[in-house]
Amino acid sequence: MTDSVSRETPPPLVEKLFPRAAVRLSAYAELLATEGTLRGLIGPREVPRLWDRHLLNCAVVERLVPEEALVADVGTGAGLPGIVLAIVRPDLQVELVEPLLRRTTFLEEAVDALELENATVVRSRAEDLPRASYDVVTSRAVAPLGKLARWCLPLCVEGGLMLAMKGSSAEEELDASEHELTKLGAELWHIHQLGGDELALPTTVVSIVAGRAAGGSRHGRHGR
Repeated sequence: MTDSVSRETPPPLVEKLFPRAAVRLSAYAELLATEGTLRGLIGPREVPRLWDRHLLNCAVVERLVPEEALVADVGTGAGLPGIVLAIVRPDLQVELVEPLLRRTTFLEEAVDALELENATVVRSRAEDLPRASYDVVTSRAVAPLGKLARWCLPLCVEGGLMLAMKGSSAEEELDASEHELTKLGAELWHIHQLGGDELALPTTVVSIVAGRAAGGSRHGRHGR
């Protein structure tokens, strides 16, 4: 896949899975490949694989997100997966949470350029966000799962979802984090492989259902 194709022409799979979002996704790909690389938010080597490794990889996460959910994307960086979710799911309200000014500046410009009325940029650390406020909290390559859970689970309403995009270490991280998840009141956790029949590499997501506040007595039920 060449740079020009990855940036300007969405693969046929995008038209098949997200036909109404293809134009905006292409515009976002162009922003990532140009301003995103100039500002150090996307590595130049990632440009040829923006669609496979980044945009489609994030887009399939929408399958786990309930309708009309309020979503916080913690440590969103260049907007992955938050901007992608806002594009493919206009029913969602997405808060793009990022503490660094240079990144929030890019995010604000991207939201404006893409005319995303359902996305808001929030310059903040996860631990400074209001607790028990979000239906879904997403993250991608932010921190090890145990630390991530300490940041993200308290932000979820009871019964809300923490969705952590992970790689091959997902199962190992989950096993190492079970005590922490139980301590945080998590009710159920599960590893999902999304897009396995469609993507070159399936997207691995750890989903965790938020229960009682940290220190609660409920035990997680491993749902693999």
